Amino acid sequence: MTAAGGGERRTFTPDFLTELFRNPLDPGYADAAARRANGEVPSEGARKTYRVIMAVTLVALGVLLVMAYRQTVEDEPARTRAHDTLVNQVQDRRSDTGELQERADSLRAEVAQLREKELGGAAVARLRDLEAATGLAPVRGSGARVTLADGPTTINPVTGERRTEAQVKDSDLQLASNALWAAGAEAIAINGERLTATSTIRQAGEAILVDFRPVTSPYEVVALGPDDLATDFRQGYAGRFFQELVNRYGMSFDSAEVDDVTLEAATELKLRVAKPATPPPAPSDPSYLSPSPSEGGR
Repeated sequence: MTAAGGGERRTFTPDFLTELFRNPLDPGYADAAARRANGEVPSEGARKTYRVIMAVTLVALGVLLVMAYRQTVEDEPARTRAHDTLVNQVQDRRSDTGELQERADSLRAEVAQLREKELGGAAVARLRDLEAATGLAPVRGSGARVTLADGPTTINPVTGERRTEAQVKDSDLQLASNALWAAGAEAIAINGERLTATSTIRQAGEAILVDFRPVTSPYEVVALGPDDLATDFRQGYAGRFFQELVNRYGMSFDSAEVDDVTLEAATELKLRVAKPATPPPAPSDPSYLSPSPSEGGR
């Protein structure tokens, strides 16, 4: 490039991208293409050397593949044995858990019989009402059944990742249970697992645990309560939310009335802190109109 005033010539080196588009081939490839265009062919010795190198390379790759295959086959029995051992242990523990649960149910029934024998009729009736309210006794009646099921699982075509928007989450079951309680439900069970005041609904990976017991889709939330419980739930916030999930992600949702359904008692109720209830003060008591410290003077 020459300056406008006739000065000395200045030369600019092209940048990398310009050089890449101008000469796309590697110099070695370009030289080989030029020799081939001029009719130059490699000598017989060069071709033999090339074939020998290729043969040695293929033999080496074959040996490596055979060694890897043999190692995999030798390790497979050990992995299979370990897997089978773990499966057998899980099945044994599950069987032991079932037997212990049956034993606990039998002892609970025996305790109930002895208690009813020792207590009077009024006390037994009061105790049964409390057990039914807290989930420690089976209950029977009518109410609503809310059914939630996973929608189709899609795969991201770019990343191959499984999309889980259409799967029921633990928060969905929590929302359904809380909405049923708010609508007047007196007892609730999720896939047969009775809810109590200390129940937990948690997500563990892709599994949902109700009181540490796994439940699977479809999820049936059965509640005993008023006759219009199913209608109130469907028309409430939770019902509209689940209907939006159905329209957007293809999940399944249904709310229907149920008659003469029985909810079994909870398997266990864990209490950490308990104290006897304090009866409310009588109207003649001076503290009847005074605020309690917990109310902050309001």
